[in-house]
Amino acid sequence: MSVSSNSSYHKNKKQKVDHEEDDGIPIPEITQADYVNLTTHADAFGVDPVPISWGHPDPAVRGPVICTVRHMSQRNAIGAHSGSYCIYTGLAVAAGKLNPEYIPNLKLTSPVFKIGPHKAWSDPKKMASIDPFGHLVTDVFSKYLEKGFDIRPTIAVTKAHIDLPECREAITAGRLKPDGKILKPSGQSICSKAAIEPVWYLPEIARRFGCTEVKLRESIFRMTNGMYPELITRPDIKIFLPPIGGLTIYIWGDIDTIPDEDIELTVRVHDECNGSDVFGSDICTCRPYLTHAIEECIRTAQKGGCGVVIYFRKEGRSLGEVTKYLVYNTRKRQEGGDSAE
Repeated sequence: MSVSSNSSYHKNKKQKVDHEEDDGIPIPEITQADYVNLTTHADAFGVDPVPISWGHPDPAVRGPVICTVRHMSQRNAIGAHSGSYCIYTGLAVAAGKLNPEYIPNLKLTSPVFKIGPHKAWSDPKKMASIDPFGHLVTDVFSKYLEKGFDIRPTIAVTKAHIDLPECREAITAGRLKPDGKILKPSGQSICSKAAIEPVWYLPEIARRFGCTEVKLRESIFRMTNGMYPELITRPDIKIFLPPIGGLTIYIWGDIDTIPDEDIELTVRVHDECNGSDVFGSDICTCRPYLTHAIEECIRTAQKGGCGVVIYFRKEGRSLGEVTKYLVYNTRKRQEGGDSAE
């Protein structure tokens, strides 16, 4: 294995004029699997990221998010796919269970129903933390894939049945009535869902937090103990795939009705609470809020509207379970015991 702290790459180099064919799509440059580069620099020889025009409505002009290890010189995003799960990919490679040059076959992974395009997709001030084309990789960026680029979806769209005991209880109590379309007599509800990995557009993230982009980059770099040096060395790259949990959106009813303000829409934004949501812990009341929201979403969908639950994977308002449990202990032991105050 060779290690370098600069941006020269162990591969055959061509001049930039030879990096594109007539269709305007660059020729992929493959980085050797045994080559480790400590960081890259915007003005170094060989660095030639695939252009990305964040906010452009045409995906062919906007360009794909490239953040895989196979195209080090052409990456246009900092970080790695799959959030914190990328560590498990590294473990699998280290254990010899996964070929580092493996590229998944995405041919049968396209969304099972259509989402968009919507006007907001071309507004950088609205698209700050997700890639609106993240579920359409095999479609809108098919030419890149055919040329050999390793591009990964950041959104997956599918359908499922949700089976909650609370829905069966609601049927028994008469609060919900099965219709066979949204809610089955068994208590199962039929929904669409989308799993989303965060893709941050750093200029807009900085604007929303009221700081400069430089300050944002420096803060993340410091607080992650220097995990991402390219936040400092690559100011030309504006996209960041952070090592955090994503979110899942559950949808009951017709998704196409959501933009119509004359049609009822029910929405619950919910932060993950593993103890209550999954295990029914009585130390908090998160699951009852969640199941009530699902009940209301089903009821709205049955009336011709749409119900949406946005489930963020950020336990304890982004504190994590360890800190969350420490807070529980502190609250119980404080003078006067645990109270709303």
